Amino acid sequence: MAENKQQRICIIDDDPFLLDMYNLKFQQAGYNVTCFTDSEQALAALRNDGAFNAILLDLIMPKMDGFELLKTIREENLCDDHATVVVLSNQGQDKDIARAEEYGIDGYLIKANTLPSEVLEKVSGLMNKKSSE
Repeated sequence: MAENKQQRICIIDDDPFLLDMYNLKFQQAGYNVTCFTDSEQALAALRNDGAFNAILLDLIMPKMDGFELLKTIREENLCDDHATVVVLSNQGQDKDIARAEEYGIDGYLIKANTLPSEVLEKVSGLMNKKSSE
């Protein structure tokens, strides 16, 4: 799995337990992972060094929710066109999915319905697909 070492993943979720679990899964697969429990800290990091291959983010977070974060990422062009952006949320209503899709996301996964290993598999697949476009 050494081929993933150069792949940088940013995961933003205010639940430390879930964040640790996703962090471990992606690291075990060889990815270079940076995690944030605070969307404002994540935004600062993206502004400073937005060279992530993938960004996974929750929608419901304190201070700045995921929609506002997505909007800012797109408005400020904080990730390039090759970066994979995936919403990882328990908000599964059609209106939430449609609103997130307005920001050009590559995937939307419902945390309660998706095992961490499935998150890894789906995100890796989306990243591979996007890098071959």
